[in-house]
Amino acid sequence: MFESIKTATRGKAGVLVVAHFSGEGINADTKALDNDGSIAKATKRPDASGDLGNVVEIHDSNGYERVLLIGLGQREGFKPGALRTVAGAAGRAIAKAKATGAEFQVCPALNKLKKADSVDAFTAGAMIGEGLGMLSWRYDDLRGTKTELTPKIKLSVQGCCKQFLDGVERGLGFAEGTNIARTLSQTPPNIATPMWIANEAKKMARKSKNLSVSVFSGKKLEDEKLVGHINVGKASENKPCMIRIEYTPDRGKSKKPIVIVGKTMSYDSGGLSIKVGGGMRGMKRDKDGGCGAFGAMHIIANVIKPNRPVVALLVSAENSISDEAYRPDDVLEFRNGTTVEITNTDAEGRLVLADGLCYACDKENPEYVVDIATLTGGVVVALGKVFAGLWCDDDELREKVEAAGNSSGERVWRLPHDPQYNAMMRSPVADILNSAPWIGCRVPLTLRAGWRQVGSY
Repeated sequence: MFESIKTATRGKAGVLVVAHFSGEGINADTKALDNDGSIAKATKRPDASGDLGNVVEIHDSNGYERVLLIGLGQREGFKPGALRTVAGAAGRAIAKAKATGAEFQVCPALNKLKKADSVDAFTAGAMIGEGLGMLSWRYDDLRGTKTELTPKIKLSVQGCCKQFLDGVERGLGFAEGTNIARTLSQTPPNIATPMWIANEAKKMARKSKNLSVSVFSGKKLEDEKLVGHINVGKASENKPCMIRIEYTPDRGKSKKPIVIVGKTMSYDSGGLSIKVGGGMRGMKRDKDGGCGAFGAMHIIANVIKPNRPVVALLVSAENSISDEAYRPDDVLEFRNGTTVEITNTDAEGRLVLADGLCYACDKENPEYVVDIATLTGGVVVALGKVFAGLWCDDDELREKVEAAGNSSGERVWRLPHDPQYNAMMRSPVADILNSAPWIGCRVPLTLRAGWRQVGSY
C-alpha cells in the first residue's frame, strides 16, 4: 500500500484527517480547523456514525482536496490502541485516493477525554504511525511474473505538533518489527527451515551493535540436554536448533535479563500422530511465537533500547515423519530431571518450549521469563480472536502484561492452571504426560515444571 512513510513539517498536504466520537459532532478544538463549516455539516450525515474506523469523505473542504472524518468509537473507555484502527481506515482511503501527503489532526478530538482515558500527542502519534506502518505490509516476496502488483505510494505525514510526529516515527519503528515478524511467519517451510531462521537472526544482529546471536545445534543440543528439540526434530532432514538472540544495553548491563522464549516450529505435520483432514494446512505458522520474539528483538534493539539486557530463545524444529520419528509411549528426560511420557506427538511445541524454559532458568538468571507460542486451538475456541490466552504465576507480572495489552489493543485474558489439574497430567510410568484428554489444562501443566514467573500467550 505504501512504499515508504515519512514525517514532514512543511508543505501542503492534499488530505486532512480529523476524528469524532460515536454519536457526537466535532468538538471545539476540531471546529477551529473547520473554517468553512463543511466538517461540522458532514457529522450530520447518516453515514457519519462515529463508529471506530468509520470514514466519511468530504471533497474540496477547508482548502484540502479531501477531508477524512474518522470515527473513534465510544468515548467511554477509549484506549490508545483504537488509533491504530483509525490509522488503518485513513490509510486505506488515502491510498485509494492516490494521495501522497496527509495531515493528521486527530489530537483535538482527544483533548476532553477523562483523565483515566487521556492520550497525549506522542502516544497518539505512535499509534497512528504503527497503524500506517502495519498497513504498508504486503508479502510479495514469492510473487512471480504472472502476478500484477498494485503500485505502492510514498506517503508524507504531517501532524499537530512535534510530539505527535516524534510519536509517528516511534510507531513506524514498532510497525517495522511487526512486519518483520509477519514476513517471517508467511515464509513457507521449504525456505524457512530452523537453520534458515537462525541465519536470518544473524543478519538482523549484524545491523545492530547491541545484538548478538548464538545457535545451538547438533552436539550443542546434546551437551545442553535439550531433549525436546532432539526428539521432536530428529525425523526431519531440516535439523533442529535453539537460536539465542541477546540484546546488550549500553547502560544497565548488570541487571538481570528479561527472557523471551518463542515456539518456532518451522512446520508441524503432527509427527506419527499425524494431522488429518485440513489440519496440516497453514502449519508454517506454527513458528509464529518465535516470529513474534524475533520482531520484538528488532524493536528492542532499534526503537525501545532499554537499559537492561533482553534475551530471546527461539526454540526451533520441524515435526516430521520417518522411521526415526519420536513415538507415543516414548519417555524423555529433560535437563531439570523431569521425565515426560509422550502420548501425542502432535503436542510437540510444549516439548521444545520446555527446553527453552529450563535453559532460561538454569543459564540466564532471568528477572522473569515470557513465552509466546501457538500451543493449542483450544484458546481460540475459548476466547475467539478478541483476546490471547495468558497463563502467569506472578500477579505483578500479570498486571503489567494486561495493562500493556489493554493500552495497545492487544488484549490478553488470564486462564487457569490450578493445582487440582495436576492429577490429570500424571503418567503411570513417568513424572508427567505431554498431553492429556482434557485440552483446557494440559498445556500449562506440561510446561509448569520449567516455569519461573512465566507468562504464556
